[in-house]
Amino acid sequence: MLDLLLAFVWAFMISVFAIPSIVRVAHQKNLLDEPNFRTVHVSLTPRLGGLAIFAGFTSALTIFGEVTPEIQQVLAGCILLFFVGMKDDIVAISPFKKFFIQILATGVVMFMSNIRLTSFQGFLGIYELDPGLSYGITFLAIIGITNAINLIDGLDGLAGTIVTVIATTFGIYFYRYGAGGDQAYAGVAFCLIGGIIGFLRYNLHKAIIFMGDTGSLLCGFLVAVMAVKFVEMKTVPNAPSLAVAILIIPLFDTLRVFATRILRGASPFSPDKNHIHHILIGAGLSQLVTVGLLALINLAVVAAAIYFAPLRNNLLLLGLLVVCLMASGLLEYLRRRRQRKNQLVRR
Repeated sequence: MLDLLLAFVWAFMISVFAIPSIVRVAHQKNLLDEPNFRTVHVSLTPRLGGLAIFAGFTSALTIFGEVTPEIQQVLAGCILLFFVGMKDDIVAISPFKKFFIQILATGVVMFMSNIRLTSFQGFLGIYELDPGLSYGITFLAIIGITNAINLIDGLDGLAGTIVTVIATTFGIYFYRYGAGGDQAYAGVAFCLIGGIIGFLRYNLHKAIIFMGDTGSLLCGFLVAVMAVKFVEMKTVPNAPSLAVAILIIPLFDTLRVFATRILRGASPFSPDKNHIHHILIGAGLSQLVTVGLLALINLAVVAAAIYFAPLRNNLLLLGLLVVCLMASGLLEYLRRRRQRKNQLVRR
């Protein structure tokens, strides 16, 4: 436990002290994010906060963590995503290039470390997975979760706060129930938490820096890998359903937005302002309240899932589905009410 505490403190200190220098250099070199129709911020803001998160995370993990050969491959994937994210934050690159690097990073952990989903423990009626299906589902899971975290990074402090909730939950489980190499992922989780909390010191409203793709891709990839390792832990009953509950905010937001765009006849990848945080802001909530509310919802769903963990995977999934459908209805009501108000204002 002492090693985890030291790792957390080290990552926090590196991150919190690195940010002011990054902000100063970003302003000097004009490496700033310009507001557009999708963003909530209204002023030019640096978006290289991921540099501090990466520095705090990697230094703490290599000094205090248990860097097994498997975690070395995870770090290799992180480095790939770090550099492509940093390049995109400095000079925009094509989505294809970013996606290609995500495939490379995912391939490193799947094929070199054999980090993959081999069983669903009865989730959706699925138990052991054939190797081909195992690799395919793992690929989709890691890519999907990585981009889900990237997509919720649209509000001061939101992505960092949600990732902190997710990583803390995974970290506690790895520490308490991890066997063998799995327990080493508690160090991964707490190093990431330290780096993010140090960053959040400057990212909560009104943010003076954003994590950018440098941070969101790194955080998303690490959360995705931890989710796969968590589902594979046989010591946690109904781990697949619990993993969905832990990731509920980014998963729900991404799936709802994609479904809404497809139903409108648009591309699921076309940008809009239909994310959860956009709707809540449009309903009159402040940025801080929105971030706090979504974090509390994530925590509440996790607590409920843990309480009902003795139930079967499919029953837990059904409960989560009901909650998501109710939330979708409420968000659609709020969105339409905002549209009506906007139409009245124009008249």
